[in-house]
Amino acid sequence: MNGLNEIGVPTHFIRRLNMREQLIRSVEIIPLEVIVRNRAAGSLSKRLGIPEGKVLPRPLVEFCYKDDALGDPLVTEEHIATFGWASQQDLDDMVSLALRVNDFLAGVFLAVGIRLVDFKIEIGRVWDGEYQRLIVADEISPDSCRLWDIETGRKLDKDVFRHDLGNLADAYTELARRLGVLPANTTPVTKPTLIN
Repeated sequence: MNGLNEIGVPTHFIRRLNMREQLIRSVEIIPLEVIVRNRAAGSLSKRLGIPEGKVLPRPLVEFCYKDDALGDPLVTEEHIATFGWASQQDLDDMVSLALRVNDFLAGVFLAVGIRLVDFKIEIGRVWDGEYQRLIVADEISPDSCRLWDIETGRKLDKDVFRHDLGNLADAYTELARRLGVLPANTTPVTKPTLIN
């Protein structure tokens, strides 16, 4: 979030308080997930029969309605306008923010040998007097991104868990090491062992 703020992409992040807590701005969340896809994977591959990993000709932005009971269904801009979830200006701003986040993240991950396949974010409204503006108001983590090693194709995201591809803690630790969040000699966090 600091990196996004530094390049002029507004976020809800104010500052980190400690290793587990942060101070953020209160926002009115728009009830949509904004998904940016650089390659076919996940539900896009399933819906359209496109082979996983196929490079898309340009980043694809999709919207899903945030409702766990409905399974966060894919919605069109017509749905969004009809049900008043966001205006056309909001949609244009959301797409612009999402594509700027995509450019930034793709560069950050490419620098450490990782391909950004796709990610999802949420966007919220903040008010400056009578004027509304939109800001990124969500986490960006391996739980909300698809990240593949550029050389091997190894998954370093939640798909490790979804598809039983190994130890998720190992994948997340590798990702954190590459990003410089953890020192190279850190032992992966594993599930605690219960002792009777």
